[in-house]
Amino acid sequence: MSETQIQSTHWADIMADKIIREKGDKEIYTCASGITPSGTVHIGNFREIITVELVVRALREKGKNVRFIYSWDDYDVFRKVPSNMPEPEKLREYLRKPITLVPDTTGRAENYARGNEIAVEKVLPTVGVYPEYLYQAERYRSNLYAEQIRKALSMRDEIRAILNEFRTEPLDDDWWPVSVFSSFTDKDTTKVIGWDGEYGLTYVDTELGKEETIDIRTTPYTKLPWRVDWPMRWAYEGVDFEPGGKDHLTEGGSYDTAKSVVKLFGAEAPVTMRYDFVRLKGKGGKISSSGGDVADLYDVLEIYPPEIVRYLFVGTRPSSEFAISFDLDVLKIYEDYDNTERIYFGLLNVNEKKKEKESRIYELSQVDDKAIPTEPGYQIPFRHLCNYLQIYSGDQEKVLARLDGITESQKERLRVRMTCAWNWLQKYAPEEFCFSLAKEGDELYQATDEELSAIRDFRVYADEFLDTLSEKEFSEYIYKTASDNGMDNADFFRLIYMVLIGKEKGPKLAPFLKACGSERINEILRRY
Repeated sequence: MSETQIQSTHWADIMADKIIREKGDKEIYTCASGITPSGTVHIGNFREIITVELVVRALREKGKNVRFIYSWDDYDVFRKVPSNMPEPEKLREYLRKPITLVPDTTGRAENYARGNEIAVEKVLPTVGVYPEYLYQAERYRSNLYAEQIRKALSMRDEIRAILNEFRTEPLDDDWWPVSVFSSFTDKDTTKVIGWDGEYGLTYVDTELGKEETIDIRTTPYTKLPWRVDWPMRWAYEGVDFEPGGKDHLTEGGSYDTAKSVVKLFGAEAPVTMRYDFVRLKGKGGKISSSGGDVADLYDVLEIYPPEIVRYLFVGTRPSSEFAISFDLDVLKIYEDYDNTERIYFGLLNVNEKKKEKESRIYELSQVDDKAIPTEPGYQIPFRHLCNYLQIYSGDQEKVLARLDGITESQKERLRVRMTCAWNWLQKYAPEEFCFSLAKEGDELYQATDEELSAIRDFRVYADEFLDTLSEKEFSEYIYKTASDNGMDNADFFRLIYMVLIGKEKGPKLAPFLKACGSERINEILRRY
C-alpha cells in the first residue's frame, strides 16, 4: 500500500499521522492501553485494546518503531463481587483489599486479578494483538514508583487545586494524593494523617484505630489515586497515544484533570481519541465487568472468525457506538465482510474511493498484517453455509465435499467459519431458522392421497434432474409438480417442507434441494 493511501483511507492512519505531527519525529513511539481486571474483561473493553493495536499497526506501516504497552491495574480495590463468580461468600471477605490479593475461586490462577488477566492474554494473539503487559500491583508493591509518590506528596497543594477546578465540592484540606492499604488488614480503610517531607508516611487504620508510619521506599502499601496515577504513568512511560472511553473524555473527566496533573511530573499529555461503548444486541447501555452479565472475546469468537471480529471494530469509527449481534444480524455482518473481501480482490466493481476505503478495512481486519490472503475466501453466503451444515448435521467434511472448486487455503478458512456457524446455530439462531432433515425412524407426515401422488411425481423429477439442472431450471419442475397435481404452489411448498424437515417453512426451496442433492432427497421421499 502506498504512503498516500496509508495517510488517507482510515481513521487509524489519520491518528498515526496526528501522533507523528504532534509528538514530532521520535526514535520510538509509546502507545498505551489498560484496565482494572475487576471482573470478566468484556468485549466493550476490547474496543480500547483493538483501537490502540490498529494505530500501532498504522504507525509501524509508516516505518516507525512502536512500543505497545497494556497496563493491568491490578492494585485497585476489590469493590464488588461479580454475579458470575463462584463462592461469592468467600470473595466478600476480601472486599476493600487489592484485587491481586483476592483468591481466584474459579481455580484459573493464583489470584482473582491474575485469573482475569490470563483469560485475556491467552486470547488476544488469536485476533493479532500482542502488547507488552505491565502489572501495576507488582510495580507498586516493589516500590518502583516511590519517587513518583514522594513527588506527588510534595505537590499536594498543586494537585488538589487542579482537581478542585473540575469538582463541584472542593477536596478537604486534609486530602492527600496517595492512598494506603493497611498493613494490619490489607484493606484501604485508612486515612493519611502526616508526611515527614521525605519517605515517611503516617496513616491510621479507621477500622481498628491503629496508627502506623511506613517508609514508601520499602513497604508495599501505598498507591496513587486514579486521577494522579494515570498522568504519573504517562510521564513515567513516555506515553504518546492512549484513547479513552467517553466517560473519561467528557468535559471535566479524568483526562481533563490528567493533562494538567501530568505537567507537574514534567511531561505532556498523550494524543488521545474518544471511543464509545459497545452493546450486545438487545441489551442497552454500557456493559459492566463487575456486574458479571457480559460477553467476552471468547464468546464473540465462538460466533465470528478472528478477522470478522477485527472487522467489526476496524470498520466502525471508535467514536460511534455499535452492537455486537448474536441474532439474525449475524448473517448481515458476514455478508458485509464478504462484500469488503470481494471489493479487495476485484470481484465487486465499485468506484476508486470506495475500493481504497474497503481495501484498507480488509487489510486491517486480517490477524497477521504480513500474511494478507492472496485469494478470496470461498464465496458461499453464510445463510447457505448454515443450511449445508444443518443438512449434514454439522459434518464439515461432508459439506466440503459438496462444494465445487474450493482450494486448500479456502478450505482452511471455511472450516473456521463452519465452526462459528455451527456454534451460532446451536446457541443463538432463532428457532424458525433451524431445521434437521427427516431421518429413518422419524414419524412420517400424514399425507393425503393427493399429496402422496404429488410426492411420488416429485421424487421422479428429483431423481432425474435435481443434480444436473441449475436451481432456476429445476424450479420449473417444482411448479410443474404442483400444477399437475392440482395444488397451489404455496401448499406444495408447505408439503415438501413438512416431508423433509417437519416444518411448514424452511430455506429457499430450490437452493435447499440442490444443497441436499438427489440422493438425500429421494432417501426421504421414498418413504411415501
